[in-house]
Amino acid sequence: MADTSESRPTPLGIYHRPRATGITGIEISAIALGGLWLLIAGGTLLFSSGGESALGTLRIPLMLLTLCLPLAMIWVAAVTMRATHAMLEESDKLHAALEQIRQAYVAQSKAKGDNASATITRKLDEIAAAQRKTDTALAMFTSSREMPRPGPAPSAPPDAPQSEDQGLLALGTPAEALIPPLSKADMMRALNFPDTADDEEGFSALRRALKDRATAQLIQAAQDVLTLLSQDGIYMDDMRPDMARPEIWRRFAQGERGRAIAPLGGIRDRSSLALAAGRMKQDPIFRDAAHHFLRLFDRNFASFEGDASDAEISELANTRTARAFMLLGRVAGTFD
Repeated sequence: MADTSESRPTPLGIYHRPRATGITGIEISAIALGGLWLLIAGGTLLFSSGGESALGTLRIPLMLLTLCLPLAMIWVAAVTMRATHAMLEESDKLHAALEQIRQAYVAQSKAKGDNASATITRKLDEIAAAQRKTDTALAMFTSSREMPRPGPAPSAPPDAPQSEDQGLLALGTPAEALIPPLSKADMMRALNFPDTADDEEGFSALRRALKDRATAQLIQAAQDVLTLLSQDGIYMDDMRPDMARPEIWRRFAQGERGRAIAPLGGIRDRSSLALAAGRMKQDPIFRDAAHHFLRLFDRNFASFEGDASDAEISELANTRTARAFMLLGRVAGTFD
């Protein structure tokens, strides 16, 4: 029968069996050295006659010390060598046990390789599904954002019956004339953007706001600069601006610029200001998008301020779009 001792793993429990104790070569050597020392030292002290009168009563203690101290040193060395030898044996056994564990782990990994691959694939599928949900939410926003630029209305087939409540458009009447004016509440909610993909109220207000051409242009410009700022890790939710009084916002809407409206630049985050300023100088796309956004915000806020209350102005000033205006306005020097 072929010997399988080399191919079969060594059971780990073998290292827990009680080890047989006995006299080893170390103890035999210590006994031999001790006996040799006793013979030499004892014979020397026994047959030496000189110095007996000089030592007197100290002769016996000195003899015992001379005989026992080397014996003690011999046995200390023997015990140390035996302990060292035992530690080396235990170290070898530990290395062998670790090697057996490693081999068992490798074998188990190979045996379960297919299951592990299936688990990893399942996790990747779950991540991809979550990513698709996020992409779907973003696609909803993007598709809604592109609604404000209506093209020519498709003409109805000649034989298609018209609804009784459908208004008849006079020649040259734009389609926007039939759209009800955007409420200030919807405008403020849309300029703050939906908080999450499940924010139905926010998406509803955004869809209504995108039907208004001027507001839709501002929303699109705000979305562009917010996306560019997020590339540098700048998010409006992290901003805690110093809010200006409504009368300062009204002075801005009425055309004042410079230090008179400096409180509007309430963003004090130095890192965000430095990153945005560097991006403004080095990235022409970012610079054009920022200036386009500032112009649209100026124009839309001037229209908004006319019949808005102080509370509505304060609420608009706390939106994500207004915070982006505060940040980019300071970078562009609007408040200098």
